[in-house]
Amino acid sequence: MTLPVDGPGRRTLLTGVMSLAATCLAARSAAGAVSPAAPTPAAEPLPRSPKAAYERLVKGNERWVTGELRHPDRDPTRRELLAQQQQPYGVVLACIDSRVAPELVFDTGLGELFVMRTGGLAVGPVVTGSVEYGPMTGGTPLIVVLGHQRCGAVSAAYEALREGRPLPGNLRAIEQALRPAYEQTVRGSHADPVEAMTRAQVKLTADDLRGNRDLAPLVSRGALAVVSAYYSLDTGRVEILNGAPA
Repeated sequence: MTLPVDGPGRRTLLTGVMSLAATCLAARSAAGAVSPAAPTPAAEPLPRSPKAAYERLVKGNERWVTGELRHPDRDPTRRELLAQQQQPYGVVLACIDSRVAPELVFDTGLGELFVMRTGGLAVGPVVTGSVEYGPMTGGTPLIVVLGHQRCGAVSAAYEALREGRPLPGNLRAIEQALRPAYEQTVRGSHADPVEAMTRAQVKLTADDLRGNRDLAPLVSRGALAVVSAYYSLDTGRVEILNGAPA
């Protein structure tokens, strides 16, 4: 094909080529452009009173139940901010069960909670000391003792104590730690004794912490609340059993 050397035909061709080039450049520019990131909401100030901390966790659990999760403060910026220090507003003592992760259950982020997890909420000096750490060294205003539905550790301990056949190895330490809850349960009549024992264990543990020689003064002056709670695997909801701050 022979292209015109000059004249209207050549001008028309050049105009078309330039228009096509401009269109391609615009398309490439649009494709490579990076949309401005949506502004990150400012982090909420951490609650410093028992009531404020309690209400924060209650709201977080409601989001977990409804699926309207925020997944707050789980990014590199938050990690870097906390690299030198932390100031959690809550302590959660929960079971080791893989379905009961406090950070998820309460829709919290990095640096908000101290979390201890033991089978059936079995406690001893090291666990108690770990629970005490936040309130006694950093003013953490809330402790939540969180039991849960269908607890395997409680079920195993209940069966072992009822049958008089101790659990193997160090599992026996869990069994013995849960004995007071078992003895309280068998003194009554319950449709589901394992669930009753679980609730008894939660309340007994919370009561022990609330009356602890070192924590009791914080509780008495309103600087600390110890709440017992029960998590439903079926619904995701946390039921408060006792100790909610007024």
